[in-house]
Amino acid sequence: MAAKDALSLAIEKTLDLVEIAPTAKPPVCKLMDYGKYKYEQAKRDKEARKKQKSMEIKEVKLRPNIEDHDFETKARNAQRFLLDGDKVKVTIMFRGREVTHPELGRALCIRLAEFCKAESTVEREAKLEGRNMIMILASIKHD
Repeated sequence: MAAKDALSLAIEKTLDLVEIAPTAKPPVCKLMDYGKYKYEQAKRDKEARKKQKSMEIKEVKLRPNIEDHDFETKARNAQRFLLDGDKVKVTIMFRGREVTHPELGRALCIRLAEFCKAESTVEREAKLEGRNMIMILASIKHD
Protein backbone atom coordinates (compact mmCIF):
# COMPACT_ATOMS: atom_id res chain seq x y z
CA MET A 1 0.00 0.00 0.00
CA ALA A 2 1.30 3.48 -0.76
CA ALA A 3 2.46 5.59 2.18
CA LYS A 4 -0.07 8.33 1.33
CA ASP A 5 -2.99 5.83 1.37
CA ALA A 6 -1.81 4.28 4.63
CA LEU A 7 -1.52 7.70 6.26
CA SER A 8 -5.04 8.69 5.19
CA LEU A 9 -6.36 5.36 6.54
CA ALA A 10 -4.60 6.01 9.87
CA ILE A 11 -6.13 9.48 10.15
CA GLU A 12 -9.57 8.04 9.33
CA LYS A 13 -9.29 5.44 12.14
CA THR A 14 -7.60 7.93 14.54
CA LEU A 15 -4.53 5.73 14.85
CA ASP A 16 -0.83 6.31 14.17
CA LEU A 17 1.15 4.90 11.25
CA VAL A 18 4.21 3.34 12.92
CA GLU A 19 7.23 2.08 10.97
CA ILE A 20 8.07 -1.38 12.37
CA ALA A 21 10.93 -2.52 10.10
CA PRO A 22 12.57 0.44 8.35
CA THR A 23 15.37 -1.65 6.80
CA ALA A 24 13.02 -4.04 4.98
CA LYS A 25 12.28 -3.57 1.28
CA PRO A 26 9.63 -2.10 1.23
CA PRO A 27 9.58 -0.76 4.83
CA VAL A 28 6.97 -2.40 7.07
CA CYS A 29 4.44 -0.10 8.80
CA LYS A 30 1.52 -0.77 11.12
CA LEU A 31 -1.59 1.10 12.22
CA MET A 32 -1.62 1.38 16.02
CA ASP A 33 -1.84 3.70 19.00
CA TYR A 34 1.79 4.88 19.32
CA GLY A 35 1.51 5.82 23.01
CA LYS A 36 0.25 2.35 23.89
CA TYR A 37 3.01 0.77 21.76
CA LYS A 38 5.73 2.76 23.58
CA TYR A 39 4.25 1.85 26.98
CA GLU A 40 4.18 -1.89 26.16
CA GLN A 41 7.73 -1.71 24.76
CA ALA A 42 8.97 -0.07 27.98
CA LYS A 43 7.16 -2.72 30.03
CA ARG A 44 8.83 -5.54 28.04
CA ASP A 45 12.26 -3.91 28.43
CA LYS A 46 11.77 -3.54 32.18
CA GLU A 47 10.83 -7.23 32.51
CA ALA A 48 13.90 -8.25 30.50
CA ARG A 49 16.17 -6.14 32.74
CA LYS A 50 14.61 -7.66 35.84
CA LYS A 51 15.35 -11.21 34.67
CA GLN A 52 19.03 -10.71 33.84
CA LYS A 53 21.54 -11.11 36.66
CA SER A 54 24.26 -8.52 36.88
CA MET A 55 27.69 -9.92 37.62
CA GLU A 56 30.02 -8.07 39.92
CA ILE A 57 33.68 -8.51 40.71
CA LYS A 58 34.17 -8.88 44.45
CA GLU A 59 37.64 -8.52 45.91
CA VAL A 60 39.36 -10.51 48.64
CA LYS A 61 42.61 -8.96 49.90
CA LEU A 62 45.24 -11.12 51.58
CA ARG A 63 48.80 -10.74 52.85
CA PRO A 64 51.55 -13.34 52.27
CA ASN A 65 51.97 -14.18 55.98
CA ILE A 66 48.25 -14.51 56.82
CA GLU A 67 47.26 -16.74 59.72
CA ASP A 68 45.27 -19.92 59.01
CA HIS A 69 42.04 -18.78 60.65
CA ASP A 70 42.13 -15.42 58.87
CA PHE A 71 42.76 -17.21 55.57
CA GLU A 72 39.80 -19.53 56.13
CA THR A 73 37.52 -16.56 56.90
CA LYS A 74 38.58 -14.78 53.70
CA ALA A 75 38.24 -18.03 51.72
CA ARG A 76 34.70 -18.59 53.02
CA ASN A 77 33.81 -15.04 51.97
CA ALA A 78 35.21 -15.76 48.51
CA GLN A 79 33.17 -18.98 48.38
CA ARG A 80 30.00 -17.08 49.29
CA PHE A 81 30.67 -14.50 46.54
CA LEU A 82 31.19 -17.28 44.01
CA LEU A 83 27.98 -19.04 45.04
CA ASP A 84 26.13 -15.75 44.50
CA GLY A 85 27.37 -15.85 40.89
CA ASP A 86 30.00 -13.11 41.18
CA LYS A 87 33.64 -13.19 40.14
CA VAL A 88 36.31 -12.90 42.82
CA LYS A 89 39.49 -10.89 42.43
CA VAL A 90 42.11 -12.22 44.83
CA THR A 91 44.72 -9.59 45.70
CA ILE A 92 47.84 -10.45 47.66
CA MET A 93 49.42 -7.25 48.96
CA PHE A 94 53.18 -7.23 49.51
CA ARG A 95 54.79 -4.68 51.84
CA GLY A 96 58.44 -3.80 52.13
CA ARG A 97 60.78 -6.64 51.26
CA GLU A 98 57.98 -9.21 51.01
CA VAL A 99 57.85 -8.53 47.27
CA THR A 100 61.16 -10.41 46.90
CA HIS A 101 59.24 -13.62 47.72
CA PRO A 102 56.43 -13.83 45.13
CA GLU A 103 56.35 -17.63 45.55
CA LEU A 104 54.61 -17.12 48.93
CA GLY A 105 51.84 -15.14 47.23
CA ARG A 106 51.53 -17.67 44.43
CA ALA A 107 51.25 -20.52 46.96
CA LEU A 108 48.50 -18.57 48.76
CA CYS A 109 46.62 -18.08 45.48
CA ILE A 110 46.87 -21.81 44.70
CA ARG A 111 45.65 -22.62 48.23
CA LEU A 112 42.63 -20.33 47.80
CA ALA A 113 41.85 -21.76 44.34
CA GLU A 114 41.95 -25.27 45.84
CA PHE A 115 39.66 -24.18 48.69
CA CYS A 116 37.10 -22.84 46.18
CA LYS A 117 37.58 -25.39 43.36
CA ALA A 118 34.01 -26.77 43.72
CA GLU A 119 32.49 -23.33 43.08
CA SER A 120 34.97 -21.76 40.67
CA THR A 121 37.52 -21.95 37.93
CA VAL A 122 40.65 -19.84 37.65
CA GLU A 123 39.90 -17.24 34.98
CA ARG A 124 43.24 -15.48 35.29
CA GLU A 125 46.34 -17.02 36.82
CA ALA A 126 48.18 -15.28 39.65
CA LYS A 127 50.36 -12.50 38.25
CA LEU A 128 52.53 -9.94 40.02
CA GLU A 129 51.57 -6.36 39.19
CA GLY A 130 53.71 -3.88 41.06
CA ARG A 131 53.44 -4.69 44.77
CA ASN A 132 50.24 -6.74 44.34
CA MET A 133 49.65 -10.23 43.01
CA ILE A 134 46.26 -10.62 41.34
CA MET A 135 44.25 -13.72 40.43
CA ILE A 136 40.63 -13.85 39.22
CA LEU A 137 38.24 -16.70 40.00
CA ALA A 138 35.05 -17.11 37.96
CA SER A 139 31.94 -18.74 39.32
CA ILE A 140 30.74 -22.07 37.91
CA LYS A 141 27.06 -21.70 37.07
CA HIS A 142 24.78 -23.90 39.19
CA ASP A 143 21.48 -24.35 37.31
